[in-house]
Amino acid sequence: MTARESTPVSGSPERDATEAFDAAERAMWRGRSEAYAGSFARLCAYPVAALLDAAGVERGTRVLDVGTGTGTAAVAARARGARVSAVDADAGMVAAARARGIDARTAELPELPYPDGEFDAVVGNFVLNHVGRPRAGLAELHRLLRPGGRIAVTTWGARRGAGQDLLGRACEAGGAVPPPCLPRLDPTQDWPRTPEGLTQLLGGAGFVASEAAELAWEHRAGVEEWWSGAAGGVATIGLVVTSQDPRTVVRIRREYDRLSAEHTVVEGQLALPHIALLGTGRRP
Repeated sequence: MTARESTPVSGSPERDATEAFDAAERAMWRGRSEAYAGSFARLCAYPVAALLDAAGVERGTRVLDVGTGTGTAAVAARARGARVSAVDADAGMVAAARARGIDARTAELPELPYPDGEFDAVVGNFVLNHVGRPRAGLAELHRLLRPGGRIAVTTWGARRGAGQDLLGRACEAGGAVPPPCLPRLDPTQDWPRTPEGLTQLLGGAGFVASEAAELAWEHRAGVEEWWSGAAGGVATIGLVVTSQDPRTVVRIRREYDRLSAEHTVVEGQLALPHIALLGTGRRP
């Protein structure tokens, strides 16, 4: 299967929904690289070591970091002695990764500017959940791997840690109304957000020895740091917060401060339990 073969027919409802999802995702992240770096980037850095281990990244490995963001996984791979390339759909994120010395390009799944079999390993840290055609995206990554090359991806799953819901609970309690521009994945493109579902998704893209498991960790963050991501418009929760009128934002912040007490370990510091999925596979 190739990305081209799995492209929805032009003008079809599926294609329209997919293009709308991808456009909403691009708009949501545009201009957010600094806000992301100062808030949720540390959260998303937690699985990086396990991600690189699962992909077999070591000295001399040719590795592609897809959806590199500010370059966290790419920098960690370079520290292992790997030969690193990176892509991200957002030009601001690419600029941030380049500022850290990473060979990064602006490109988006499911069409990346590399020849077949270019890499020994591909990693994608929390990128599948931002792609309108995840199966076509994985098929493209399959194309880029040499035979025997490994893929490792993380994504948010159906099971969530209590810390993941803090900001969402504050929005609900504060009377936030979700904006109509929220990215909504077409149901035909969706998949079960479980270890079994991710394993099947990888297998369907042609990877063998596919497996997936949950990662659970407790993220430590300052009260203001955690709020700054939402207030800065980062990710879906940020889109929800920044689309509200000023009085609603004040109510959300008040509820956030109240609910934060459940996760406070010392004054101004939160312990936020999170759960994600890590999936791996190999190109035959």
